[in-house]
Amino acid sequence: MTGLAWDGYFNARDLGGMPTKLSPTGATVLGRIARGPRRERLTVEGWADARAWGLSSVVDLRCPYEVGVQDGDPEVAARALGDLSIVNAPTEDQLDPAFREACFPILDSPECWSHNWRLQPHLVRATLEAIASAEQGVLVHCSAGRDRTGMICALLLGNAGVDPDAVAGDYAASVRAMAGAAHHSPTADRQATWSQEEAEAWLGDKIAIVRDVAAHARDILDMLKVPAPVSASLRAMLIDA
Repeated sequence: MTGLAWDGYFNARDLGGMPTKLSPTGATVLGRIARGPRRERLTVEGWADARAWGLSSVVDLRCPYEVGVQDGDPEVAARALGDLSIVNAPTEDQLDPAFREACFPILDSPECWSHNWRLQPHLVRATLEAIASAEQGVLVHCSAGRDRTGMICALLLGNAGVDPDAVAGDYAASVRAMAGAAHHSPTADRQATWSQEEAEAWLGDKIAIVRDVAAHARDILDMLKVPAPVSASLRAMLIDA
């Protein structure tokens, strides 16, 4: 895992440098895909840091009503974003009653992921297609950069053949980073009040879910009916064959 020091922006990492047997170098490529929390946290300096990393596009996994500046966010002029391509590609429709019933009690857990795929596969597929279409140097983010981002990154990394233990470690890093941190999500987040000890205890049986998702990522993409060229494009973003 490679942390990114973008001003005002924590829980941000480059998906490069992770172990995969599919790459001749043995690792995913740096500078292609980054993950993080809501972009409104970035300061002017943070946007400059992101540009220096190579940021050219953003795929926002949040529902449209979640997007926007909140109290406490830094003031950033529109020109700081320049010519960035920003695409809103939500992984879920939180207004869907079936989704709310199945997922709201576990929105902050990988236990939710399979319900998301079952109830709203078209949205997850559209998210993956948006990432595949994005210009490299893409930031993928949701609100905390932990749950929806964690789900999508587990699929991206698993599709690129990254070792499942490394994928699980990446997810755990986000849980630890966000424990006790408010992130301005419209939905309640119990983890915003957790200590590191509580986060570690909670991770106990969740790591196995993430590991399993990574190990079966290609099967999940097939179940989601992600076209083979899209899966190949996503893989090529992270590995150079």
